[in-house]
Amino acid sequence: MALKIIKSQCTACGACEFECPNAAVKFKGESYIIDAALCTECVGHFPKPQCAAVCPVPGTCVPV
Repeated sequence: MALKIIKSQCTACGACEFECPNAAVKFKGESYIIDAALCTECVGHFPKPQCAAVCPVPGTCVPV
């Protein structure tokens, strides 16, 4: 269970990095990535994944 960021859609705004309760989101190259080993899709923290909830581009944070 993890999410990924569609690199071609990422605007590198950084909103997702600060919302992740597991510090799974990191800046790499020209966009953000989600470390699948750390991502829990916010289970136990929030009712839905926060990266997807705060991303300004719908459909950028998606299930793997």
